[in-house]
Amino acid sequence: MTDDDIGAFVPGQTFRIDGAADGPLSGLTFAAKDLFDVAGRPTGGGNPDFARQNPVPTAHAWAVQRLLDGGASLIGKTITDEVSLGILGENVFFGTPRNTQAPDRVPGGSSSGSAAAVAAGLCDTAIGTDTGGSVRVPASFCGLYGIRPTHGALPLDGMLPQAPSADTTGWFTRDAATFRRVSEVMFGKAAPAALPNRLIVAVDAFGFVEPATADALRPMLDRLAAMIGDVREEMLAPQGLSVWGRAQRTLQPREAWETFKPWVERDNPALAFNVVRGLMLGASITDADAGWASLMRREARARLDYLLPPGTVLAMPTTPFPAPPKELPLPDQNAVREAILCLCAHGGLTGVPQISIPGANIGGLPVGLSLLAARGEDLALATVAEALETY
Repeated sequence: MTDDDIGAFVPGQTFRIDGAADGPLSGLTFAAKDLFDVAGRPTGGGNPDFARQNPVPTAHAWAVQRLLDGGASLIGKTITDEVSLGILGENVFFGTPRNTQAPDRVPGGSSSGSAAAVAAGLCDTAIGTDTGGSVRVPASFCGLYGIRPTHGALPLDGMLPQAPSADTTGWFTRDAATFRRVSEVMFGKAAPAALPNRLIVAVDAFGFVEPATADALRPMLDRLAAMIGDVREEMLAPQGLSVWGRAQRTLQPREAWETFKPWVERDNPALAFNVVRGLMLGASITDADAGWASLMRREARARLDYLLPPGTVLAMPTTPFPAPPKELPLPDQNAVREAILCLCAHGGLTGVPQISIPGANIGGLPVGLSLLAARGEDLALATVAEALETY
């Protein structure tokens, strides 16, 4: 049994399932966010009623089976923000996993337990999900490597959905070599040897973040520029980061309501206030607003297609600031979420791959640098991350 002294795992959900003895990840351990099915164990989605009111899975989720077949051993299921509707990592039913890199701060969500477990050294890697930032944000806050893959690149069988047009499976590690190994198993092919030949710096994203964040990331950005050579500055979102944020804030809640509506109406579960508010927001979004957001998504996709031809990576801050304190008042939480969303909305809107790379801090608090690439060039980002770690 795993010694979980940081509250990363769902109570009663630490166990061990050994991976294949001869796999490329043999000897590594992993944890699974409690949105992934593990045969014979309830999928709780961060809500006790969900676990009680839905059948116990009889098969592993694709991502779980993939890592087991690759040789990694599963050690348990980790806490998530309730039904993945959160970005800070605080769960009213199971508590807040401790961010060992910033103990008085949130770990980030909704893949909070997975990030916290890897940061604390309880496992070598952990799978999470990213719809609106739920791997990228905790990776930044906990000082980890974390990926949001190309949307649709990996099967989501056995993963509890939220907003299918944006849902992805992601993972965390503490070092770049392990990140590459896990990524190669997940994608079923080797990372390319060659580095990308062009770097774009998203000047609007760097201008949006707190000055201390931009300053902290500058040395990493300078090393990256020296490593790649061909550098230019561009606007990520000409319409405005907040406009892209509004589009994602329209599409994602609307889909989330459609996903959870049958369960809510059938079982009337106990839900936290923020979750209920988010679902009701989704239920109230009009067809006209959704239509506008869909058009903005098309514009965002066209913009990223233009900025990211093969062989190009784009650099931007992962989050506007390091992890905020725990238990902020609701108005302060709302402001924090809105700012984070402005830097994360492009993921759900465009579907391009993104990794968050650790290496910067503000007063000892981690903050990540993100790299984006063209759809399908996920493993190129793993190559850059490994090269940057030792450059």
